Amino acid sequence: MSKIKKVVLAYSGGLDTSIIVKWLLDKYKCEVIAYAADVGQAEELTGLKERAFKTGASKIYIEDLREEFARDFIFFAIKANAIYEGNYLMGTSIARPLIAKRQIEIAKKEKADAVCHGSTGKGNDQVRFELTYYAFEPNIKIIAPWREWDFASRDDLMDYAKKHGIEVPVSKKKPYSMDRNLMHISYEGGILEDPWAEPPEDMFKTTQSPEKAPDKPQYVEITFEKGIPTRVNGKKMSPYKLVEYLNTIGGKHGIGRVDIVENRFVGMKSRGVYETPGCTILHTAHRAVESITMDREVMHLRDSLIPKVSELIYYGFWYSPEMKAIMAFTDEIQATVSGTARLKLYKGNCIVAGRKSDNSLYMKDFATFDKDAVYDQKDAGGFIKLNALRLRIGAMQKNKI
Repeated sequence: MSKIKKVVLAYSGGLDTSIIVKWLLDKYKCEVIAYAADVGQAEELTGLKERAFKTGASKIYIEDLREEFARDFIFFAIKANAIYEGNYLMGTSIARPLIAKRQIEIAKKEKADAVCHGSTGKGNDQVRFELTYYAFEPNIKIIAPWREWDFASRDDLMDYAKKHGIEVPVSKKKPYSMDRNLMHISYEGGILEDPWAEPPEDMFKTTQSPEKAPDKPQYVEITFEKGIPTRVNGKKMSPYKLVEYLNTIGGKHGIGRVDIVENRFVGMKSRGVYETPGCTILHTAHRAVESITMDREVMHLRDSLIPKVSELIYYGFWYSPEMKAIMAFTDEIQATVSGTARLKLYKGNCIVAGRKSDNSLYMKDFATFDKDAVYDQKDAGGFIKLNALRLRIGAMQKNKI
């Protein structure tokens, strides 16, 4: 790698990136520009500017990307019903392409020689960041400290921080890694590396335990327009405000906790614990509106793509040609998905209590068990016989009838 004079670091102010600022200064003797994307980290951004300068950064960008994150990234995942391995709503995965895209834009503006991230060599984020870097700047130089330095563990980093007087928001008593944004909080590592161990209750930040949630359920109505949530209880909200509000009421009722062992892109299994209150509510509500507005075969075709679109997001291929095609398909089939879902939130459960739409394909006259004048039940006999024909022929051949 040629001489690096200036690097833009994706900076969170956590353990890894706090160490990285000092490490870059020592190893590359370069100017370090810190970049923090505000995608809903809340209080974690407090004091970030001061910490960046204290550790040696020459400049820091703190970019408010919350509305863009909700509008263009979270809401697409809701429209696509994207869930990785049946459980994970992918809050971390969905944020990375937005963060990395803006990092490249800043690197171009600053005429930086390289970009840098704090992802480990074992994780998924290194792939997500770097695939996005290359998608927008094919010849960019990338510095990935975890693939270069001699530190072998987070304990080593904490020892280094102590030696150099770097303040970090973790300790050896609570060494797990956290990632927070508008969509979720994730917890990994440390005490969570034993998949048999129950997560400690004091770890959770945005959700009450179901046992301590209110004894009285709360009802909420969410309105969608072409698959996009636009109103809560009849009140129109911006994308960011809508998710933020649902996070608040969902967290109050213990909604959205998930504890899973997932398959990382690099090949290993990893235990992750997540809090995703607002988007758990949105996912349930969106499915409810789809159930009455989307054609059966279109829905089944879309559902067959859920594993694929979820893999693309999880693996970091947000800006790939195949993802662009799936996005266009998703927008097309969401054209009729307008309506309102009513949900009951109660002690960790998000229960559909009703759904309605002007585009509803649900026709009571056809579905009723009472007397009707639109459906001749005798027609079902021929329908069944035609569908059974290949089964009958197979049985006849097998039994030599």
